[in-house]
Amino acid sequence: MPDYSHETTAGGLVAGVDEVGRGPLAGPVVAAAVIFLVPPEPDLAGCLDDSKRLSIAAREHAYGLLRRCPDVLIAVSAASVPEIARFNILQASMLAMSRAVARLPRRPDLVLVDGNRCPPLACASRALVGGDGLSLSIAAASIVAKVLRDRLMARLAARFPDYGWARNAGYGTAAHRAALLRHGATRHHRAGFGTVRQAMLELAPAGPAGRPVGIAPC
Repeated sequence: MPDYSHETTAGGLVAGVDEVGRGPLAGPVVAAAVIFLVPPEPDLAGCLDDSKRLSIAAREHAYGLLRRCPDVLIAVSAASVPEIARFNILQASMLAMSRAVARLPRRPDLVLVDGNRCPPLACASRALVGGDGLSLSIAAASIVAKVLRDRLMARLAARFPDYGWARNAGYGTAAHRAALLRHGATRHHRAGFGTVRQAMLELAPAGPAGRPVGIAPC
């Protein structure tokens, strides 16, 4: 379980940052940055963990507690599907995290970043591998990013109901991959990802030389 020791040892104003959405076939990558102005109370700290370890209900409960807490600063940002195509998913993730930190209402003295590298920031930073299971600030950021990205994908699912995004959040489940082959890719799909690119090629009409041209409409 994460704790507050990394923040306490660092001293000053410490932010945790994490991103969600590197792996999906569709949708943006979303990042959140969280600062605890004072160490979180036990009832809040006990709800925080790596978002992947929590149920949907537990994540929503923790998110609500974070949003209502007056001693928590939260900022959220994203990198879009076109930016993922332009920069690649790793650099888009770095961009989303940099934006989230820049949107915090107070500049932190140190940013704890989940992973093995830090995005370019205007303040000191430290990478923590598995940080969402070590630091309460990073765990809180992972929960915020996960809840908001899942909600976004659920809203997109209402407009593009064939892909099951409300259930799979854009990840490449068997049902999602099958839907890609049936219906083609939307503008929210990541065309540079192999599964999406293959579906686009298989559905594209063939030109005179038998080569695919264009993208099947959807």
